[in-house]
Formats: sequence, C-alpha cells, structure tokens
Amino acid sequence: MSALVVTRAPLSRQLRSELRWILRRPRTVIGLSALCLVPILAGVGLWFALDGDGRAGPGLAAIISGNGLVLPVFTLFLALPLLLPLVGAIWAADGLAGESQHGTLRGLLLSPVGRLRLLAIKSFGVGTMTLFAVALLALVGTITGVVLFGGDGMLTLSGNTLPLGAALLRIVVAVLLVTVQVWGVAAVAMAISACTEHPLVVMAATLAGVIVSGVLNMFSSLDWLHPYLITSGWENLTDVMRDPMPTDSLWRGTALAGCYILIGLSLAAMRLATKDN
Repeated sequence: MSALVVTRAPLSRQLRSELRWILRRPRTVIGLSALCLVPILAGVGLWFALDGDGRAGPGLAAIISGNGLVLPVFTLFLALPLLLPLVGAIWAADGLAGESQHGTLRGLLLSPVGRLRLLAIKSFGVGTMTLFAVALLALVGTITGVVLFGGDGMLTLSGNTLPLGAALLRIVVAVLLVTVQVWGVAAVAMAISACTEHPLVVMAATLAGVIVSGVLNMFSSLDWLHPYLITSGWENLTDVMRDPMPTDSLWRGTALAGCYILIGLSLAAMRLATKDN
C-alpha cells in the first residue's frame, strides 16, 4: 500500500486565489467605487468655488487653481481619517471573522495549509487590496485634478512650484505613506478578526479605536500619550507638500505604523495558533 502523500498548492496560486476572492465580493466593488467618488466630488466642489472668470475664490480653491496635482494628495488626506481605515477593516474582517462566520475557517484550519501560512495569505490579500485602493484613489484624483485645474506642476506649502516629474513623485510618496498607515489599522483589525466571528464587531471596534485615538490626540494634557497613538503621525503626512520635504516626522509616523503592523499580526498569529473553530 502506497503511503498517503499530502501536497500543498503553490503559494503563488493561493495568493492569486485570495485576491480573486476579495475582488469578486460586491462590497469590494462598492467600496472601491465609493473611493473613486471622493476625488471627483472634491474636485467638482473646488471647481465650483472658482468665479465665472476662472479666478480662484478664497481658501483651498486659491491654491488648487492651475495646480491640479494637489488634488490627489488632498483627497488622500481627506479619506485617511475614516474612509480608508473603514475599507481596510472590511477586508480584514472578511479575511478571518467572515470565514469563521460562514464556517469555512474551520476547514482551512484543518487543511494541510499551515496556520501562519494562512495568516500570511490573508494579510497579503488585505495589504495588496489596500495598496490598490490608495493608488486608485490617487489616480482618479490626479486625472480629475488635471482635467479640472490643469497639471503642469504642484504648488507646495513652502510657496514654490514643483515640476511635473517631481510632483508625480510626491504623489507616489504620499500613496506609499498613506498605505503604510492604513496597513497599521488593518493589522489591528486582523488581530480583532482572529478573536471573533462577527465582521461587524471587527469594523466597529477598529473604527472606534481610530476615532478615540484621534480624539485623544487633540488634548494637550495627553502629550505623553500622543507618540503611541495610531493616528499621531497622520497630520505630519502633509509634509510631502513641502519643499524641501522634511523626513524626520514622516519616518517617525511610518515607524509607528510599522510597530502597529508587527503587533497586530503577532496577536493575530498567537490567536490563530490556538484557534480550533
């Protein structure tokens, strides 16, 4: 009698399967569509702020007139406090809690796929879709800004104008920095997702944590706590609009998000290692 040989599917096939599974869900399409509307609505609103002669009115419209490449960066910061964390939390909630709710996680835990490998695949799906969502938001914002306001360069907060190539590079930097911040939130959501079978609990707890962190960050009496809050580095992301670009605060915010990623995924791995249903 020949011995039973247990084989595993190639890792690349499992990663592709995870991405297809996420992309086929209706909530993914709805979430990505909602993200695409943010820069369009923001751009149209700013366009209406211009007077009939095409001159800019007061406020942000005066800055963005003739500088459409500012719009993608502006919309990234506009969506970061709530919309992007919500999207990341949804995918993290579906990754583990959603599987548990539908009874499919038990089968995955009993399969030859290792639990850490399973977590890595789920985390890859969440991370890749987060990067795709942020890049899509910036792409739609760039196209909208160029169409409505022109895009020969980018007016920085320092008062000078960057050429087209440097402006596009700043947009890419903003995309990467915002993605890392959302990854930090999604990693925390993955840890919560490993502890429950209700995706709504994951989304509610994650958003509540983001909101509470933002509120605590407003109190000067809690200065000692601010460096540890997940949202503490989000305000400094506007430094990508300065020339020269200060990097100290950006590195600190990125390092903090990296710590949250490490802690969140470690807690998820610990819980998944002992999970039996």
